[in-house]
Amino acid sequence: MGYTIQAAGCWVMAFLLAIDVRAQGPADTLVGLKGLVESAAQRYHAIRAGKLEVDAARQGVEVAKYSRMPALDVSYQAGIGTANNLTGIFYPGEVLPMTGPPSVANKYSPATGSAASLLLNWQAMTFGARNAQIDVSVAEAGAKRASWETMLFDYKIRVISVYLDVLLAADVMTVQRGNVERGEAVLRESRFLSRTGVRPGVDTALLASELSKSRVGYLQAQRQLKVAQLTLGQLIGAEGLPVAVDTAFMEQLPKDAGAADTAVSGIPFMREGESQVFLSQSRERALRKSFLPKLNVWATGFARGSGFEPDGTLKTWDGLGLSRYNYGAGVSLVFPILKYGEVRRQVQMQSFLSGAAREQLEERRSELTTRQRIAGVTFDNSIAVAAETDVSLGSGRYAYNAMRIRYNTGLATYADMIQAQYGLLKAELDRKQAYWEAWKALLFEAAVHGDENLFLQAIR
Repeated sequence: MGYTIQAAGCWVMAFLLAIDVRAQGPADTLVGLKGLVESAAQRYHAIRAGKLEVDAARQGVEVAKYSRMPALDVSYQAGIGTANNLTGIFYPGEVLPMTGPPSVANKYSPATGSAASLLLNWQAMTFGARNAQIDVSVAEAGAKRASWETMLFDYKIRVISVYLDVLLAADVMTVQRGNVERGEAVLRESRFLSRTGVRPGVDTALLASELSKSRVGYLQAQRQLKVAQLTLGQLIGAEGLPVAVDTAFMEQLPKDAGAADTAVSGIPFMREGESQVFLSQSRERALRKSFLPKLNVWATGFARGSGFEPDGTLKTWDGLGLSRYNYGAGVSLVFPILKYGEVRRQVQMQSFLSGAAREQLEERRSELTTRQRIAGVTFDNSIAVAAETDVSLGSGRYAYNAMRIRYNTGLATYADMIQAQYGLLKAELDRKQAYWEAWKALLFEAAVHGDENLFLQAIR
């Protein structure tokens, strides 16, 4: 029976090693944290899409500025129809007007007609309305830029966070592998002790069961590591599984970030809110300016052709050629008097929106200040907890080694041995978790202070 259990154990370990090789085989992308944060945004599609939107908004400012230029249109038209006309006024919105004097009677023989023109139209003065609209475009570009910077900063923080997850998962897998090796060593010793009569044979079966549980824990740790690697790979656009090369700093606790300053004005999260306030206020100013008059300057040169002769004769196709030429120039001042009521209500509506944007900015400021305080408390607490896990780990190792000696000499029971092994495993996992949480707390501080370098500079 001992030989059967031993053979089964060899097969299981061979299976675990095969899985380990298969899991690590595609992991061919070595990634360092600092370089990753600097370059990963260039490969992440959402960040690149946001940058293109920022570029589009910046180009929109140039479009708005180009509206200062006059419009110059060239046209030519030709048609065929009759020339029955009457003197009088009509609203030309749904009717094509017919030029010329009134006709004596209806004649249904058509002739051609043509026209060509060169029309210059320039809105020379808007009394500030056009500049206000340009300011709106500038504010929109600024808001889009601030939103992208916030997204970029959040992305960097997320990359660092997932990188830490990969490191923790790798450490947990290492701890679980060590627990499997301890279980195998104890099982070998138990078989020897049972053959010599020092320990009962049932201990071997119980220890084999515990070893199987340890292997399950190792397999679960492998799965967690691969999930974390796949998540990081998706964030950085890596084809293979990313392998973290910056691992040494996880074996030591971070020092205080030195971010006691609670100023929030330069943080991307706050700049985004400030840009929304500025945009809303710019729209409000543009609405106030929209009611002002506009001075237009126009100039034209045009020509006409007609197949209807002045004496009433009809030359059907002669109208395709141009025969009369004219020019003109002028100015027009347009003041939309009845738009005042509509504009006033639009300004009131936008004024409410500006007030809402200001209140939301204050809410952001309050929220961020509270987060900074929480981050400081969390960091201090995580350092204290991690220091206690060092003590717990030392005690756990001592207790396990002592209990193993007592078990091998027949002075301790199987239950005592397993309890000590569980205690050591928990102490090892707790220490890894506590160190990871300490670095996460430092990352939290960097996030709420808007500077990822607070974290990156702490890596030694």
